[in-house]
Amino acid sequence: MNKIYGFEGEVRSKLSETFVELFAEVFCCLPLAHVINEKVFVVHGGLFSVDGVKLSDIRAIDRFCEPPEEGLMCELLWSDPQPSLGRGPSKRGVGLSFGADVTKRFLQDNNLDLVVRSHEVKDEGYEIEHDGKLITVFSAPNYCDQAFRSLLKFSFDVNQKGT
Repeated sequence: MNKIYGFEGEVRSKLSETFVELFAEVFCCLPLAHVINEKVFVVHGGLFSVDGVKLSDIRAIDRFCEPPEEGLMCELLWSDPQPSLGRGPSKRGVGLSFGADVTKRFLQDNNLDLVVRSHEVKDEGYEIEHDGKLITVFSAPNYCDQAFRSLLKFSFDVNQKGT
């Protein structure tokens, strides 16, 4: 992945081959998701093909394995929001697309306020979707060796409702 989408080349040109290898090792240890102040769910990809997924289900995933082509780990890494309600097939061929109703239900089930994700190029560096309950943040200025506007700083007040 790092080679295909330009990260490896960028690290090699700015740092060294040693850092390419170090990043690969670090990526294998990163959590699949994180919760900030018990209210903000941060994930690379998106949400799930089934309702009722709890944070405890996510914590129970064996992180130290190759990502499978289906299931919770795959969906955390590859799923994307869609403008329509419900769920649909992913344009990527892995993961799925999910609507605002799926986001709302997941947040309610886990007493959360917001999903913050990445994983998609956004013209302005970010996009707010799903009635303000999902924010996509994109921060790779040289993605696939093309210049993109990227978000340099993202901040929010987790104690303020409705933001």
